[in-house]
Amino acid sequence: MDQPILRRRSVLAGLAASSTLIGGRWAHAGSKQLVIANWGGDWSDRTVEFVEAPLVEARGYKIERMLGMEPERKTKMVAEARFHRGTIDVAHLNDSDAYEMDHQGVLATLDLTRIPNYVDTVEALRTPYFVPWLYSGVVIVSNSTKVGDPPTSYEALWDTRWAGRIGLTNQLYFQYLMMAGLIRGGSMTDAAAAKSKLAELKTLVQPRIYATHQMLQAALANGEVDITVEYKARGLQWAQAGQPLAITYPQEGAIAITFGAGLPKTAPDPDGAYVYLNAMLDPKAMAELATASFYAPANTRSTLSPELRATIDFTPAQQKTLRFPDHDYVAKNTSDWLEWWNKTIAV
Repeated sequence: MDQPILRRRSVLAGLAASSTLIGGRWAHAGSKQLVIANWGGDWSDRTVEFVEAPLVEARGYKIERMLGMEPERKTKMVAEARFHRGTIDVAHLNDSDAYEMDHQGVLATLDLTRIPNYVDTVEALRTPYFVPWLYSGVVIVSNSTKVGDPPTSYEALWDTRWAGRIGLTNQLYFQYLMMAGLIRGGSMTDAAAAKSKLAELKTLVQPRIYATHQMLQAALANGEVDITVEYKARGLQWAQAGQPLAITYPQEGAIAITFGAGLPKTAPDPDGAYVYLNAMLDPKAMAELATASFYAPANTRSTLSPELRATIDFTPAQQKTLRFPDHDYVAKNTSDWLEWWNKTIAV
């Protein structure tokens, strides 16, 4: 009976040890070393170019980048929540993940006096534990040279005419479940119906599944697929790169997404983390990010040309129909959804 207890103690000791081995983080709190947990690829590249290099590293901070997918990032933060000090100073998250982490007691309530740029954020995006940064919505993106009459609704994808022509990415698994819940007059908070409809989509059209946004982009470019459901910002990025794409707002209303960051309660260097969080909301940096990424900036003082703002934003009519996730519902279901997606759709 002692063995399981010993194993558990060994695991906890290992976690504690791993938390001290990243650059000796526990011993060097306040030494201008920051560990930033973020997605990789072009997302991280733009973060470095417009925020980290000019606004944080230029002030003498050394940034260690912990790049990967959000499930691993969340698991690490939850595991480290039991310690006095963890390894992550700032965690990039989407709004639903931030809600989940807050409700698990992982994220600190932000001291807004230490984030002066926060006062200019879009009011509807604010929460006490999350710095909103960039936002967009899930729309239909299609190859305009191959799809002459693009679908104008999520529901229209449930049609055998798209057999073998639809591409999806694992990175949007829970948005796809919410999308499936919306069709035929449903809701984003009926997981059972959503699973049934998404399984039906797989049977009808056999969508091709890609690990990342970048792999999906390549599949659209080389003709492997002709249509997808993606963030509007991603579709605009790919069109800017020269792909002939049409972007269609779904009749059901696009599922909204906000990206930003949170401060773990166990952050080794909260002072440096606040420098970073304020830098994320720098008006100039956010305007540059919007120009490069086509995500709408959360800072209202970011100066965009009228043409760019019209391109990346949604019309007043579309804004009224944006579908904001029920974060509590997502938090309670996301682990189950991911397991179900991996076993049923991604295989």
